[in-house]
Parts: sequence; structure tokens; C-alpha cells
Amino acid sequence: MADDRPGPAQVVLTASVARRYYLDGRSKIEIADEFGLSRFKVARLLDAARESGLVRIEIRHAGEIDVDLSARLRDRYGLQHAVVVDTPDDDAESLRGHVGRAASQLLAEIITPQDVLGLAWARAVSAVARALPPLPGTPVVQLSGALSMPEGPDTSVDVVREVAGRSRGTAHFFYAPLVVPDAATARALRQQPEVARAFGQLPLVTKAVAGVGLWEAGQSTLYDTASESDREELRRLGVCADISGVFVSVDGVPVPTALAERMIAISAEEMRAIPEVIVVPYGTRKALAVRAALRSGLVGGIVTHTALAHAVLEE
Repeated sequence: MADDRPGPAQVVLTASVARRYYLDGRSKIEIADEFGLSRFKVARLLDAARESGLVRIEIRHAGEIDVDLSARLRDRYGLQHAVVVDTPDDDAESLRGHVGRAASQLLAEIITPQDVLGLAWARAVSAVARALPPLPGTPVVQLSGALSMPEGPDTSVDVVREVAGRSRGTAHFFYAPLVVPDAATARALRQQPEVARAFGQLPLVTKAVAGVGLWEAGQSTLYDTASESDREELRRLGVCADISGVFVSVDGVPVPTALAERMIAISAEEMRAIPEVIVVPYGTRKALAVRAALRSGLVGGIVTHTALAHAVLEE
């Protein structure tokens, strides 16, 4: 059988052409003139160098961002921004801290003096707020009522006031619970002046941060604080995930629920109108919920960690 492998002279020529092109920055025309080849021959040699493994192209970043996973996630779901932190799949608190810091760095980079920032309540959003440097006088709008958890002092009011205070921007906040006993009470609260003023700012919000919960025990703050009847009702309706209180199916379709009518929170339609909503999920068990959120069309950006990014991409 004939040996189709290139001989030594061809290998050396290919390597020399590749060196000129990739390391020295020479153009194909310059290389063709130097070696007495046509431009097409130079192009074929460069293709052969990559196909044979003689040249390997890697895009690497020395920091903690996995640039390859970030790009794959952004391209798969057509996102404006995707940042994947290369960190061990550790406990929830550690992961929350890592993705929170990365999200705060992204916001500090992309927010301009013309932006208005919306913050929905989630433990991950609280982690972002704690790490966020002062922004350029950015107004901050509360997107959901208060839900205080035993393991942390932050409510949605605390988060909005803290970020606005450090940035010297206007804080649009209100004192109201996230969930109330009935829809009539929720409608009455939304008409209260401070709640109405805050929600009146929604058309001005240009960027927002939200969490993602899987509709299972221990994977969604809303699930854990809901009644058993509410949990079962939402399961029956096909709810897979909540995006800081906006419920979606596994296919990303918003699901109207009676629970949502009792909530003081942004709606799916209001969330869709925001130019970029950035979600900050963590924990590999949430992969199904994150896929649902990214399919929904409500989300334009994500900050997460390597294990969850792999799980989301492995459909």
C-alpha cells in the first residue's frame, strides 16, 4: 500500500509556511513570493498544516474564565453575553460567590451612565450586589417584592438600596412581600404609591439581573417557600423553572399561574421588554431549568460555572 504521508521536504515546507503566517504575521501573498509558490498553494499548505495537527490553534485565557465554554454557550443560545467561570463544582455558597463576583465584573464592564439597572430577588443576585463596584450614577429599580431567608439578611429592598447607595444613583424600591395570600391583595399593593412608582420605572430598565430556580425542593427559593398546593399546581401546569418569579415550561414558554397573580413581581411580558436580562445560575442540578430559561427569549446573558455550562450544553 502506498504511503500517503508527506515526505520530509513537504513537512518542512508546510511548517515554514505556517510559521511565516501564524507567528510572523506575513500575508499569503508575501509568503508566496518568498517561496516561489502561488497563493492557492500557500492556502492549501496552511489547510494541510491544520488538518494534520502540525498547527493547533488554541484560544486561551490565563484568568478564571473558560473562554471556549463561554463562546459555545453564547453561540448555542444567541446570547449577548455569556461568562463561564472555571471553578471547581463546590458547595452552593462557594459557587454563588464565584458566579456573583464574575457577574459583578461583567456589569461593571458593560453598564454605561445611560443604563438603568433592574434587580430581581434571588440569592445569586444578592451575591452579585455584594461584589458590585460603584456604577456610574446608575439608577436601580426593584423588580420583585421582599423575600427574606433565614440564612441571610438581604432582601430585595436591601440589595437595591445597597447598589444604588454605592453608585450614588436613584433607588426605586418598595416595601412589600413577594407573595401575598390572594390576588386581590396583590392588586391593591401594586396600586400603592411606592410600588406603582417603582414599577413605573420598568420601561426605562435596560439591564437586569435575575436568578434561575428549578421547580424542585432545594433548587428554587420560591418552591421552598410555597405551599404544597401551590407546588403541585405548578407541577401540574408544566412549570419547569422560575426566572426570579417568572414561571416557564421546559421549552421556555411562560406559564400563567394563580401563584403569579399573588406575587408582587415583574411579569414575563415586562421581563421580555428589558433589552438584556442576565441570569446567574449555579449548581448542576439546575441544568434543565437553565436550558428552559435560555430558550424562553426572556434572557440575553448568563454568568455561570464550568460544570453547569457543560451540563446545559450536553443536550
